[in-house]
Amino acid sequence: MSKAAAAKPSGSASSSSSSSSSAARPSDQEIVAGFNTMKNELSQIASKLGELEMEKDEHKLVVDTMKPLAGTRKCFRLVGGVLVERTVADVLPSLEANMANIDKIIQQLVSTYKKKEEDFQEYQKKYNIKIRPS
Repeated sequence: MSKAAAAKPSGSASSSSSSSSSAARPSDQEIVAGFNTMKNELSQIASKLGELEMEKDEHKLVVDTMKPLAGTRKCFRLVGGVLVERTVADVLPSLEANMANIDKIIQQLVSTYKKKEEDFQEYQKKYNIKIRPS
């Protein structure tokens, strides 16, 4: 938070090039608020990516453990907070499908993160934002 609070656009609004388009330039407080909002969005996406990567790894571990087992062997699965008894043949395909879906979501979030990161960098360049070391 201290770095984000220390972010301040450098330069002044009274320069000769910005006087012709000064009506479109937001105030310094609005620029910093936009910067902080974008930074928080990036942080939230990165956090969600980390959670999904961990969940995918857990699914992979379970799938790799269950693959060599006989399809008739019983196993237990937690569904909606309820532990249910199934067979490996019943559970394995749904686990693999869940893992594939998680992978798709991760790919979508990565592309969203890259797009937002580019927007964030453009925003920094547009308003000449420099982060002061704390």
